[in-house]
Amino acid sequence: MDFLSLLWIFFIISSLQPVIRQKMLEFARLRMLQELERQRKSRVILLIHRQETMSFLGFPIVRYIDIDDSEAVLRAIKLTDDNLPIDLILHTPGGLVLAAEQIAQGLRKHPAKVTVHVPHYAMSGGTLIALSADEIVMDDNAVLGPVDPQLGQQPAASILKVLERKDINEVDDSTIILADMAEKAIRQVTATVTELLNERMGAEQARQIATTLATGVWTHDYPISVREAHDLGLPVNTDVPKEVYQLMNLYPQTAQRRPSVEYIPTPYRPPTGRRERQPAQAEQK
Repeated sequence: MDFLSLLWIFFIISSLQPVIRQKMLEFARLRMLQELERQRKSRVILLIHRQETMSFLGFPIVRYIDIDDSEAVLRAIKLTDDNLPIDLILHTPGGLVLAAEQIAQGLRKHPAKVTVHVPHYAMSGGTLIALSADEIVMDDNAVLGPVDPQLGQQPAASILKVLERKDINEVDDSTIILADMAEKAIRQVTATVTELLNERMGAEQARQIATTLATGVWTHDYPISVREAHDLGLPVNTDVPKEVYQLMNLYPQTAQRRPSVEYIPTPYRPPTGRRERQPAQAEQK
C-alpha cells in the first residue's frame, strides 16, 4: 500500500470519527435514560440547555426554552399514560414565557405524580416549569430563580417604579406604554404561578409565593437556594438520583477551547487505616 492510499484512509477515518463518537454518545444517553425510567417506573423527559459555540466566529450562543421545546415536551406528555409518573430533568437559564407556561400547564394537568429534578439550575421560565411539579428535587447547591417578567432588557417591576417616583408629566409616552405592558405582564405571570400552586397548597399561600416570585422582590438573576425555596413553602428535597448526574455528563458543554475547570473525574474517599498525625510535643527547656 503506497503513501497516498494510507493518507486517504487516514482522512476517511478522521472524518468518520466525530460521527461514531456522536452515535456512541446518543446510545449511552438512551441506555441511561432507560435505566432511570426502569428505576423510577416513570416517563423521563430531559430539558437541558447548554451554551453552544459557533464554529466559525466563536461567539457563545445561549440556548433557551422556545416553542420547539414546548411542542416536544407536550408530545411526550401526551404519549404518557395517565397513571404513569413523569420525571423531568431540568437544566436551563429560562426562555420564552409562552413556551414555559405551556410546558408548566401540561405537566400540571398530568394526573400521575410529576417530579422535576434540578441538578444545577433552572432559572426564570425553568422555575415556572418547576412550580408545576408535585415534587422538586434539587442538588444541595442547585438554584431556582424569580419569574418576574422582562420587557426586552428591562424588568417589568423596575419600569413601574419610574411612574411611582416621577411626576406623570415628566415621563415620556413610550415609558408610559411600557409601564402599562409591565403591569399587565406582572399580573398575568402572578395569576399563572398562583394557578400552578393553588391545587397543591392553600390559595393564600399560593398567592404569597406568586407575589414574591413575580413582582420584582429580587433581581431576575437572583439564585434561590434549596433553603430559601423550602422557606417559601415549595415542595423541595435534595434526593437527586445519581443517574441524573450521569445523564448530565452525557450532555457535555461544547469544548472548542481549553476548559476553564479541570479535575480527575473519580470520586475521592477519605483515607482509611492510616494513623492520625499526633501534634508535636512542646520542647521542654
